[in-house]
Amino acid sequence: MAKTALQFRHNGSDVAIFVNGGTNLLVALRELIGDMTPKFGCGQGGCGTCSVLIDGELHLSCLTLAETVAGRSVETLDSLKQGPNLHPLQRAFAENFAAQCGYCTPGMLMAAKALLDHNPSPSRAEIVEAISGNICRCTGYEPIINAILAASGGRVSA
Repeated sequence: MAKTALQFRHNGSDVAIFVNGGTNLLVALRELIGDMTPKFGCGQGGCGTCSVLIDGELHLSCLTLAETVAGRSVETLDSLKQGPNLHPLQRAFAENFAAQCGYCTPGMLMAAKALLDHNPSPSRAEIVEAISGNICRCTGYEPIINAILAASGGRVSA
C-alpha cells in the first residue's frame, strides 16, 4: 500500500509524516509523531479520551482519518502547558481533584479548552453539555465540572 505525505500544524509546529490510507489521527499522533497525550480508549468514539482540537473544534482522533488534517492545525493536551507553567485548566483540575486515575483527563481538558475558547464564562449546564462526550469512571464528574467553573472564574458549588 502506498503511503501518503501529510503536512499539518501540531501544537504550533509544522510537521510532515507519511501515513497509510485509513490511518486514524490517533495512531498518527501517537506512533508517527510521538505525542502520547491523546489516549486510546474505546477506539469507537464513545469515550472521548482521544479528543483533540482541529482548527479549534473538538474532534475524536480515533474516528478522524489522518489525511483529513492536511494543512490544518491540531492541538493536543501537550499544547496546553508552556514549559513548566501549567495552563489555568490544568491548575484548576489539580486544585479541584478533578483527576483520579487520569485516563479521561486529556480528553476532558481538551473538551474544556474548546468550551472556554468559545465561551469564557459558561454556565454549569453548558459545561455538562461540553464534557458529555467524555466518560469518567472515577470522579463522578462533580470535581471536573467544578474545575472548569473555577478556570472560567465562575463560582464552584460547595
